[in-house]
Amino acid sequence: MSFVSSFKRAYQVIAIFLHYGLDELLPKKLTPWYFRLWRRSLFWLRNRHKHRPGGERLKLAMQELGPVYIKFGQMLSTRRDLLSDDWAYELAMLQDRVPPFDSKLAREAIETELKAPIESLFDDFDDTPLASASISQVHTAILKSNGKKVVLKVLRPNVEQQILADLQLMRQTSQLLETILGPGNRLRPAEVVDDYRTTILGELNLKLEALNTVRLRNNFIDSDALYVPYVYEELCYPRLMVMERIDGVPVSDIAALKAQGTNLKLLAEKGVQLFFTQVFRDNFFHADMHPGNIFVSRQHPDNPSYIGLDCGIMGTLSDTDTRYLAENFLAFFNRDYHRIAQLYVESGWVSPDTDMQAFEQAVKVVCEPMFNKPLNEISFGHVLLELFRTARSFHIIVQPQLVLLEKTLLYIEGLGRQLYPQLDLWQTAKPFLEEWMSHQVGPKAMFSKAKKHMPYWTDKLPELPELIYDNLKLGRNLLGSQQQMLDKYLRHQQRSHTSNYLLITSAVLLICGTILFNQDVTLWLARACIAAGVVFWLVGWRSRPKIRKF
Repeated sequence: MSFVSSFKRAYQVIAIFLHYGLDELLPKKLTPWYFRLWRRSLFWLRNRHKHRPGGERLKLAMQELGPVYIKFGQMLSTRRDLLSDDWAYELAMLQDRVPPFDSKLAREAIETELKAPIESLFDDFDDTPLASASISQVHTAILKSNGKKVVLKVLRPNVEQQILADLQLMRQTSQLLETILGPGNRLRPAEVVDDYRTTILGELNLKLEALNTVRLRNNFIDSDALYVPYVYEELCYPRLMVMERIDGVPVSDIAALKAQGTNLKLLAEKGVQLFFTQVFRDNFFHADMHPGNIFVSRQHPDNPSYIGLDCGIMGTLSDTDTRYLAENFLAFFNRDYHRIAQLYVESGWVSPDTDMQAFEQAVKVVCEPMFNKPLNEISFGHVLLELFRTARSFHIIVQPQLVLLEKTLLYIEGLGRQLYPQLDLWQTAKPFLEEWMSHQVGPKAMFSKAKKHMPYWTDKLPELPELIYDNLKLGRNLLGSQQQMLDKYLRHQQRSHTSNYLLITSAVLLICGTILFNQDVTLWLARACIAAGVVFWLVGWRSRPKIRKF
């Protein structure tokens, strides 16, 4: 994407925001005089939707801007603490009620991937989409081979080009920010954008999503907390995915959940446990958990289970990050702010020369108010904002690999707030983390790791005596070589000292001989000194050691 194309896209984004009058929704303190002057200079970009409420304007603007912005709106829709109910309701429509594209185009795309007519593989294909989202839409059908109800998920036409254009614009903007911020900045916007690019491009490959779905399903195959639909892998392609059709209640439909007698407290607790299980047990977590992707089974409302869809965005962490993250959570739960400060230094998230005592106190000020409060009185958005303010003082480095996890935590908070606002998040998560940590350290953990590596060591055990002998022999040879090198070095140093002594003596004799040469009475002594000096010089020069490499 050229600079001209990026400029055109940037202008298009600004024009859409101004056409929907989103600038008029900003608080006055965020619109200084130079912003208002800039706005007036764009007099031809007028607000064309003054009659619409603010939430609807924002929703329509994001729909028009495309998938990247729609996904941002999806995340915002779960934040009832940040938005009013009217705004949250409007943005919630971005989850699965994005305007559909023409069913003829959907049929063409499906048959192109299948390389066969739809009727040859499916019965009762419904041209009216069941759901329409930012990147794809879903149609229902019945599989001819077994009579099972299925859904066909197909990508929107030209969606790749739209996303690539926005990603390129974001990349160029991030590079400009890095230039402004200077080297060594903490936010690393370019890395964050690159990480997001990898994530969202993976979502454009429905074959990859199918593999992710199969893996998540296998992780919870015997779970009563999460059900993941079956995927027909043989019918999955980069732009098409076929999977089992499920029947559930949208997690956002609280009225329907209450009508069927769903235990909302247990459902909320299971949601928290599922998140921590995916992150810490499996290190493979669903990172797009907005309400449009989460349903609740109609069976067993007294012991409800979730139904998870759309595994296009999945997150993983390194073993080191997972360990530090778990310890950080536990330290938070135990109010051990000194340990939190230590962990930030050990993990490399802050500089080793950070004032630990001041940092510990700053974390305490931010986090202490969160305890002993129900979820409806806790704003993670506010806490994150305060932590970023703290970051500016203590040079905390933003970790791009944790961005997905942070986004998922925001989704979890939003879902928990809707289902059961009185949920005590800490008391729900703490036992799980303590049990997980007990499996990572101590004798039980050592036994588990030894058991895990036992097949490898069993395979290598017959080679062990030979390896020990070879290493002992090699060690002996190395010791002999090192002794030889040391002897050579000592001889070299001895010859060097002798040569230097003779050359210095020669210089002294030559100087004395030169001084005495001007005295007639000591002419013979001057000649003797000069002759001895020349002899000493020759002997010293010839005894110089040659330069060798040791």
